[in-house]
Amino acid sequence: MRNAIKWFEIPVRDIKRAKAFYEEIFGIDMQDFDANGNLKMALFPSEDGTIGGALCQNEDFYVPSGLGTLVYLNADPDLEKVLERTKRAKGRIIQPKVLVTENIGYMAVIEDSEGNKIALMSKN
Repeated sequence: MRNAIKWFEIPVRDIKRAKAFYEEIFGIDMQDFDANGNLKMALFPSEDGTIGGALCQNEDFYVPSGLGTLVYLNADPDLEKVLERTKRAKGRIIQPKVLVTENIGYMAVIEDSEGNKIALMSKN
């Protein structure tokens, strides 16, 4: 197995609000994807052969929560900058930046605009 994670989905209540939040904190552009009338998605940028993921809105299937699986998103090159943008985007820092190990780097945990608990990791 090359990677434990192949794809991830983050549940949201308001796709526009959540997309704006993640675009702000990571400084990225996310692609809108409408799978069908009931499922709206915003895709995180990824390259072929890498792990991808999306924000997903469907009131019958996705429910945002801070109690479910914890996904670690890449905050390279500098976690502190992502945490600063999280505050500006009206997110909440649950676990401030801490060193895991010198080899692994740093981690933090935030609450996004939808109430999801999301972990962040970076080398710096």
